[in-house]
Amino acid sequence: MNKLKIPVLLVLIVFAFLLDVALGSVHIPVKEVVRTLFSPDTADDTWLYIIGKIRLPKAITAVIVGCGLSVSGLQMQTLFRNPLAGPSVLGITAGASLGVALVMLSAGTITSLYTIQELGISGSWLIILASSLGAALIMVLIVTISSSLRNNVIVLIVGVMIANITFSIISIWQYFSSPELIKDYLIWTFGSLGGVTGDQLLILAIVVTIGILISFLSSKLMDALLLGDNYARSMGLTVKRARILMIGSTSLLAGGITAFCGPIGFIGIAVPHLTRALFNTSNHKVLIPACCLVGTLLMLVCDLIAQLPGSQTVLPINVITALVGAPVVIWIIVGRNKLNGF
Repeated sequence: MNKLKIPVLLVLIVFAFLLDVALGSVHIPVKEVVRTLFSPDTADDTWLYIIGKIRLPKAITAVIVGCGLSVSGLQMQTLFRNPLAGPSVLGITAGASLGVALVMLSAGTITSLYTIQELGISGSWLIILASSLGAALIMVLIVTISSSLRNNVIVLIVGVMIANITFSIISIWQYFSSPELIKDYLIWTFGSLGGVTGDQLLILAIVVTIGILISFLSSKLMDALLLGDNYARSMGLTVKRARILMIGSTSLLAGGITAFCGPIGFIGIAVPHLTRALFNTSNHKVLIPACCLVGTLLMLVCDLIAQLPGSQTVLPINVITALVGAPVVIWIIVGRNKLNGF
């Protein structure tokens, strides 16, 4: 039965992808989108520019973000054995935001967003490194604290408190920063899929691919951890090594995406639950690629809604993911009462 669901998801993803490229302030027929993608020499020059320079990179970014946030959320729910764990809830996104703030709000205009963009590839690696280190720092802190706690709800509360402390530090930093830097940073916090093009898109794709590969290669470790540390040790697995791999992978995924697209919430929480409900399994070798498919589809749908087809207005992607993701989590918790895999 699950084998039939994958082709259906793939068809829906292709349809949503083409629709995402077609719709916007300038409507382009889907058949013209297909012709532009596969036969650019015969396409209209204006449409070729709009698709190639603006909409196609944005749609590809949506695919990358959907995959990365979904897999990072799945890893965190497994690591903490907590159904409500996710990059935005446990403070990982806040840690990544702190890393970006360190780059964008410190040392005056030399590290402004404009300067980073002008640096090209070196600037891209700089902001990804800062974001990933910030995410890793918070994740290590939460894992260290959680090792002495047995209650998953308390771990969740600790994560939320650490996130609040992190955001407070960022707010104080903003208060003493110049208005120009604050403006750049605030625009970044709204979340956007449209600002990643060229070399930055390539770097983001590389970072997320590495993170997902690490996660997939650690799928057996995650299966064992889901059943508890003692079970994992009885299977001959090194729990500490497994945690380091998952922290590293999650930091790359959440940090890289947050660096370029801003803090995007709820995808990392909602998609793993949707995937478990859809595929009815806790096998991570199935869940990881399935999360990529479901996350991609959901992210493309959110981007479609954010564009308000036919309008010049593009809503912040954070607003849409919250509107879509929060009801999904509520529906799963209330409707199922029991979350598969926990």
